[in-house]
Amino acid sequence: MYTLPIDQILQRVGIQSRHVRTLQRLAPVMRPLAYEMALAFYDYLGRDPRAATGLWDDPQRVERLYAAFEDWYREIFAADYDEAYAEKRWRIGLMHARLGVHTSTLIPAVGHVHTLASEHILSALRPSEAADSLESFTKALALDTALLAESYEVATVKGIDAGADWRAAARRGAEIILAESTARLAFIRGR
Repeated sequence: MYTLPIDQILQRVGIQSRHVRTLQRLAPVMRPLAYEMALAFYDYLGRDPRAATGLWDDPQRVERLYAAFEDWYREIFAADYDEAYAEKRWRIGLMHARLGVHTSTLIPAVGHVHTLASEHILSALRPSEAADSLESFTKALALDTALLAESYEVATVKGIDAGADWRAAARRGAEIILAESTARLAFIRGR
């Protein structure tokens, strides 16, 4: 669904093979923090009244969101940045748009994760390892943020084309795109 091939996005962000290797080496240090990062991320989002309504109105959704966040966070350190990875990040953006989480809230929440993870990197690693690790993690989050933001942009255009007011366009567009992709999957599976 995203508009550029993953290789072009990786090039724009500046992710090189050395960053991939560094992220993979960080996995044992960073992956155990996944649950704590999920708590911090959704606590941050929950401070925004608009986001809190969509996020917390269904207790089962909260459990799914935490589990999905943990998967997202762990996958960063697998550093398997292929088409499937990009598609999944795009879908995550659409899900947040559908819930009414605005990019003006989502992007700072990702920044909050960056801050917490950076603090852990600085405390857990030797100074000689920290700079490359911070650079690699920052680039990985830039990749994910670019994909999330693009999904919001496309959803907004789709929502406006469907007649939604600009304030509701991302949410409406995300609903349409997700419904279309679900219908497409049902058709393919039904063959």
